[in-house]
Amino acid sequence: MLTLLERWTKASLADLQGYVLLVGRTLRGAVSRPFFVHDVVEQFEQIGVGSLTVVLLTGFFTGAVLALQSGITLDQFGARSLVGRLVGASMILELGPVLTALMITGRVGSSIAAELGSMEVTEQISALRALGADPVRKLVVPRVLAGLFMVPVLTVIADFVGIAGGWVIATFQMGVASGVYWSSVTEGLFWQDPWVGLTKPFFLGFVIVTIACHVGLNVSGGTQGVGRATTRAVVRASIAVLAVDFFLTKLMVFLFY
Repeated sequence: MLTLLERWTKASLADLQGYVLLVGRTLRGAVSRPFFVHDVVEQFEQIGVGSLTVVLLTGFFTGAVLALQSGITLDQFGARSLVGRLVGASMILELGPVLTALMITGRVGSSIAAELGSMEVTEQISALRALGADPVRKLVVPRVLAGLFMVPVLTVIADFVGIAGGWVIATFQMGVASGVYWSSVTEGLFWQDPWVGLTKPFFLGFVIVTIACHVGLNVSGGTQGVGRATTRAVVRASIAVLAVDFFLTKLMVFLFY
């Protein structure tokens, strides 16, 4: 008789196997016909445009509080003018990609898991299969493509808004000249920093959406199962974002620095 740990390990490995198979089917469906262009455009709007407000607010207040807190520390060394360097590097390299991904996880990941979970428990996905349509091509691929391309765009927006938020605090509260702040931002970046900051969101967006789709497609237990799946998708995707960010950072530090 299996112990509790053995059952948990077996279930976890089976779940991981299902996720890997879904990723493989998604990649195959993204490069072969048929293409559901209308669904892709619709998901671009839902994931990209729909997340713009929360990303703008998150980016602005992150940059503002970063300038406020770092300014207090830099004042101890008489280096208040370097606040732009700290804000710019932090937003582009780390806070912009990670916080944007976490916000999208909460908004988009939960929505995808709930939507696909509801379709699963109401047998709409079974109906798609009965009509000869591939649910992965129809439902998963458009969402993955939207996440893959819109998360980097939203991250760039969050970076700029965050740096602008830091500029507002540095200029109007800390008394740093506007030209000094922007010069500090540009001087504090290495040539590879923007590429590193722009590479991470592609992986993070892919991980967020594929995890949410996998959880949503494996819902069981009716409406209560949908609720549990939504929570599970957000938790798993959030942990995956932090873990993937760590390993990507390790890899890029090894390659570029």
